[in-house]
Amino acid sequence: MSLKKKIPLIFCLLVFFILLTNNVFHYMRSKNQLLDYNKKIIKMIVQEVSYQVKNTKNSSLYVEDILGRDLRTASLVIKNALPPHYQDITNEQLKRLAKESGVSHITLLAKTKDDIVGVRSSDRQEIGMGTNGWGYWYDAYMQLFALKPVSVGKGLTLPNYWTGPIEVASSNPNHIDKWGYYYDGSTNYIINPYFRDKVTDYEKRFGPWKIIRDFTKEEGILEITVFNPKNFGKKEEIVHLNGNKYIRISAQPIWYGKYQYQNITTDAAMVKKAINSKKNQTYQGDLKGKMIMKTFVPVFSKNDQPFVIGLVYDYGLIQEELTHELFVHILLSIVIMIIVLIVSFIFSRSITQPIGYIVDQVNEIAQGKFGKILNLKRKDELGLLTENVNAMSKHLRSYVEDLNRSKELIEYQAFHDPLTGLLNRRYFQEKLKQIINNATQTGETVSVLFIDLDRFKQVNDSFGHNKGDEILKIVSDRIKDCFPNDKNAILTRQGGDEFIILLKNRTLAETHAAAERLVNNLKRPYSINDNEIYLSASCGISMYPEHTDNIDTLIIYSDVAMYSAKNKGGNRVTVYSQKLNPSEIERPRLEAHLRNAIENEKIEVFYQPKINAKTGTIFGAEALVRWADEEFGVVSPEVFIPIAEDTGLIQPLWDFVMKHGSKQVSDWNSNLSQPLTISINFSAMQFQEPCIMLQKVKDILAESKLPPGQLEIEITESILLSNSSEIVHTLKSLQDLGIAVSIDDFGTGYSSLSYLKDLPINTLKIDQSFIQNIDKDLRNTEIPEAIINLARSLHLDVIAEGVEEEYQKEFLLSKDCVRMQGYLFSKPLSKVDFEQFLKKYH
Repeated sequence: MSLKKKIPLIFCLLVFFILLTNNVFHYMRSKNQLLDYNKKIIKMIVQEVSYQVKNTKNSSLYVEDILGRDLRTASLVIKNALPPHYQDITNEQLKRLAKESGVSHITLLAKTKDDIVGVRSSDRQEIGMGTNGWGYWYDAYMQLFALKPVSVGKGLTLPNYWTGPIEVASSNPNHIDKWGYYYDGSTNYIINPYFRDKVTDYEKRFGPWKIIRDFTKEEGILEITVFNPKNFGKKEEIVHLNGNKYIRISAQPIWYGKYQYQNITTDAAMVKKAINSKKNQTYQGDLKGKMIMKTFVPVFSKNDQPFVIGLVYDYGLIQEELTHELFVHILLSIVIMIIVLIVSFIFSRSITQPIGYIVDQVNEIAQGKFGKILNLKRKDELGLLTENVNAMSKHLRSYVEDLNRSKELIEYQAFHDPLTGLLNRRYFQEKLKQIINNATQTGETVSVLFIDLDRFKQVNDSFGHNKGDEILKIVSDRIKDCFPNDKNAILTRQGGDEFIILLKNRTLAETHAAAERLVNNLKRPYSINDNEIYLSASCGISMYPEHTDNIDTLIIYSDVAMYSAKNKGGNRVTVYSQKLNPSEIERPRLEAHLRNAIENEKIEVFYQPKINAKTGTIFGAEALVRWADEEFGVVSPEVFIPIAEDTGLIQPLWDFVMKHGSKQVSDWNSNLSQPLTISINFSAMQFQEPCIMLQKVKDILAESKLPPGQLEIEITESILLSNSSEIVHTLKSLQDLGIAVSIDDFGTGYSSLSYLKDLPINTLKIDQSFIQNIDKDLRNTEIPEAIINLARSLHLDVIAEGVEEEYQKEFLLSKDCVRMQGYLFSKPLSKVDFEQFLKKYH
């Protein structure tokens, strides 16, 4: 053979060998890429399915809790509709009543000699059903019949009520029920309403079933299964009860999805290995005539049982794709070897060069250069990848910008009143300390203007809260107009119709002139929907350091001055003076006046109603002391209560409030079908001699003929900080008498939550500052909601004080906190005004 022929042959063989090697290389690389892509798909599917499983479980528990409470409500309706003996009740009557009360079925359970059986039911399969072999369910029934709180550690316990967890119905295993059990001793049977298949319907509508179905429609995804590692591959835990057999929900080996590609022994080992190693497990094999790849992914959660997601992928698709690709490459290599040699070099460069460019640009994006745009004009997969990277880059930039805007909005809302746009109480409290510290260093003055609208509540009551909000907006605008672009003025809304203005480096005369201008501006008519409304404002002024160098006292002094202006008819400015709140030099005179007022009973007990906002009824009142002196005028409790505590006058003051409050409520209750309770504040002084105090309480209750169950004492968290063992013993003694114990201003003290569960208390009272921080958009609700949940977990009652807005009331009702007090319902009332208030609620 000539060299002329050999060279082309050798060259062709060399090219063929190069192409063949290149094809094998491409084959292996394509295989790895397909497998990597398959792993990403599996990861994405697992994330979606596991999210749906966890979300469904959490939502199901929430729905289950709601159903449990709905069943208790239905139980009360059923109890009122049935006679007390089941012998007088028919099954047909229960069928009608179940339909009317909105439950699936009603069963009545009664005691026999050695069992508790279904004696009447709207479900015929429940009649004659025994419960002696039901474990903790039977224990719960026995505790209900004994009128004891159910303590089996499962389900939800409420007074005279228990609801068990959702479970397969032993009388009819084709259904999954949610039961409630109510017994208060007034019947000879337990009322057992239940919902049938409600939660399972919820899971089918909103659970992972849909997303599993959608994914299995994708090419290559043959099956998705959610395994219960605790029971899968093990002997089925079959329960035999009432002639039926079934597997409990918690023992189901498979939670969601189908399991058609069965390989139980191998799959069980893989599930166990995935859970123990916390790593994905994969194997390949032939099942049902297909080459498949099974992947098992463990999913763990902090509070729930772990589970394993099994995904069956059609591995034959990968093999088919690889085989087809290899065949095409070999065929083309034989036909166009020389062309492939040239084209392969160009093609290789056309692939690697843009990929390198994309990688470099993506690295820059990963380093934080969001919004970077890749310039690669191609119409193939790389072009599509470039478009996706650009979209991701833009999305990241938009996300970061939105995040920054949200941060700015949150910071703005944290320190601004949502209604008026003025700075809020939180900003004022944080800023005041900084301003005072700076003024101390520079020698400047700080003026505090405390402003309260006169007769604003009457306008709210007459025109409604919406019109009241419009007026408050106008008021805030007028306040801004009085201090345009004044960098030394801080304008805040404290809540309701109260505003505080801080003025830096102003003389008293300048401060007084500014306050006069403001009051005159606020008394101009307000035009709302063609109605002219006339309001005025009372303003109190206190100065730092002229009046005090204490921050808290500075605010109290401005408040005292404001109340003095209001007591003089309002529409005026009053500067704090020693006459309004005597200094330490005049304190002996104030103490003497207070002593004389107590001895001659010139103080009054006011009553602030406590309202059940759900039923719209008044269930009690808090007794509050008020003092109006001939010389000093109305003296704030913040002023005279500390004096009483320092001088020992707190004891006779407490005696007065205790005697008059107990006697007054006892008199009112004699004419009421639903008696009121009276809440009286106890200070630390009352607990210094607990035996004497305990006897004093007994004597006053006996003298006023007030049953102990109608008295509630309120203590602050700070009382528990000293001599706690004696105080706890005294509180327990009071509770043994039937007296309720409430922690006032809860959340502002320093009680240990772990210690709280051991205290003899009945009620937590949410401090008004947390309620008044809630705005119209329901922000700042975290602390009130946490206290409500804490009280519920400790089986304590909870009441919210300081409720001033309708949206605050609606939020509390949404969290099942129905007991409230505050200016939305009523301010503290005198005896006569309270009696008039009672007539509206009884």
